[in-house]
Amino acid sequence: MIVSTVIFIYIFLLGAILGSFYNVVGLRIPKKESILLPRSACPVCHKKLKAVEMIPLLSYILQKGKCKTCRNAISPLYPFIEFFTALLFVISPLLMGWSNEVMISWSLISFIMIVVVSDIKYMIIPDAVNLFFLLLFAIERILIPLNPWWDPIAGLVVGGLVPLIIILISKGGLGGGDMKFLAVLGLILGWKLVLLCFFLATLIGTVAGLIGLSTGHIKKSRPFPFGPFLGIGALIAYFFGKDLIDLYIHFLFLNGPFL
Repeated sequence: MIVSTVIFIYIFLLGAILGSFYNVVGLRIPKKESILLPRSACPVCHKKLKAVEMIPLLSYILQKGKCKTCRNAISPLYPFIEFFTALLFVISPLLMGWSNEVMISWSLISFIMIVVVSDIKYMIIPDAVNLFFLLLFAIERILIPLNPWWDPIAGLVVGGLVPLIIILISKGGLGGGDMKFLAVLGLILGWKLVLLCFFLATLIGTVAGLIGLSTGHIKKSRPFPFGPFLGIGALIAYFFGKDLIDLYIHFLFLNGPFL
């Protein structure tokens, strides 16, 4: 029990550290900047951050969400990504068990977190990020295949075609980055779960959009990032998709036109 607790604490801390790095990647890649140099700095006063100011989660709490030098507010996006990366890293083995699939789940979480940062900040899902994870997921699915083996390929095709059709019909209802993002997600999910991912993302995004419009946080004429909703849909589909599909089929046959 003690050993298990220590392992999960270690995974949480690792997730928080990686989450901090994913913030950097998501912020710098769209600007074509190095993800290694220079050292992180306050975006307002541009003061280089000391090591004590870059401790994931803890620095934000100790500094009360403000820059230590200029006292301007630090974006809550930073601790949000750090915390949820850490939390999802811990949840993954609890849901998946200690199998090879855990490595894929951590890769998926990493991909989604980077995309969430870049899409929220710049309304961009960088091609470089999509391409990197396309290659990574392809290798992972060769080593840890789905059943049937062609499901990732079908997921890639379906994940790209569905948003492409919507883009052509709506003439801009979705962005090209969203299309590529969903296609890459299809490599991990397979064709059934990538369709479920898109359905869930659309549903959650619509509800969030309506709430945002009613509260004034979203303007009707102004687009808002869809990548985070695709990420949420992907996580739900990945961890719970098969159960959700089985539940739907069971409900359909019990209450549908078949009786």
